[in-house]
Amino acid sequence: MATSISTEKDFRRRQKVVAAVDLPGVPAGTFGKVWFVSGVTWIRYHVDFENGIEIANVDGNDLRDRKEFLAEQQAADAERLAAEREAASAARREELLANLADGPAGH
Repeated sequence: MATSISTEKDFRRRQKVVAAVDLPGVPAGTFGKVWFVSGVTWIRYHVDFENGIEIANVDGNDLRDRKEFLAEQQAADAERLAAEREAASAARREELLANLADGPAGH
């Protein structure tokens, strides 16, 4: 399967971004800033990442907007926390119902 390349300008100069995939020397999730946008048929970006690595010719499909990334991450964390709370509540409910039917363990 051929990789798709970015043909539309998604980011602008000085925009804060995050690596969506692992890049050479840059793990996914690393924040960076776009310093240069180039290309006519293949839009690519020169990005300075916070871990000190600068990479030229980064495809737009390999980057995400930092605000959108953080908002999605926060929503996923909230969803995970709600699921954990629901599971704990269900376990506590089962324990209380078992105690109600059999009586407390010490009696």
